[in-house]
Amino acid sequence: MKKKVGVRFKPAGKVYDFECGAFVLDRGDHVIVETEQGLGFGTVAVPPVPLTKPPRNAKPLKKVFRLASPKDFEQREKNRRKEKFAHNYCLSCIARLKLKMNLFAVESTFDASKLTFFFTADGRVDFRQLVKMLVKKLGVKVEMRQVGIRNQAKMCGGLGRCGREICCSQFIEKFSPVSIRMAKEQGLSLNPTKISGQCGRLMCCLTYEFETYKELKADLPKIGKTIRTVHGQGRVLRHNLRDRRFVIRLTSGQETEAAIKDIVKERKKSNG
Repeated sequence: MKKKVGVRFKPAGKVYDFECGAFVLDRGDHVIVETEQGLGFGTVAVPPVPLTKPPRNAKPLKKVFRLASPKDFEQREKNRRKEKFAHNYCLSCIARLKLKMNLFAVESTFDASKLTFFFTADGRVDFRQLVKMLVKKLGVKVEMRQVGIRNQAKMCGGLGRCGREICCSQFIEKFSPVSIRMAKEQGLSLNPTKISGQCGRLMCCLTYEFETYKELKADLPKIGKTIRTVHGQGRVLRHNLRDRRFVIRLTSGQETEAAIKDIVKERKKSNG
């Protein structure tokens, strides 16, 4: 029976499926796989599972070529040294040409036939002369790729305000929309410096508990609303989501905690 295995090329990159053939693989194994750009060095992220019938018109899976050998690890280290040299040389060229761009990473294909330069910029950049200089010096195919600052944070990594490695470089494969409403719903400070990540955008972790907060607050009266309870009439000040209760300030000025069952429903006036 044919099996497929999930392979990741970057620590927090997307997982791609490959046909593993007769290889016995486990999570963490290093493999050489066939890609559109030739052979690639990857790490098994998802252990082999039976390969189900693919959808109609689906492209056949590429295969695991072999297990990584000591020479493959040497080639990877050689590529890393070349990436570092190319990065430093490109920075000098950018300064010489006075281009308004921020180069932050360089990646080489496994066979070292192509280098991809990742950068951020406020607008479009004319880097044609830069490419010519890089090709002449490095002698390989060169690709310039402009990305957003969230992608830059994902590729560069770092520590978040929680003290842990930032989520995007650790496990997030695809960015989800994040809005200021998520911070409001969770009662967080709306100070941009407190809810923004290293990239300057709203922190991805604001999405983690957003749906839970919505569910917990669904039946609770909104903050600021005036309601009538068995304790008297008052205005809702805050929520106690853990206990599914809320605090109100009565017309007498006293604060008291109440539950949903304590709300007195007003009777509709009958027409007649």
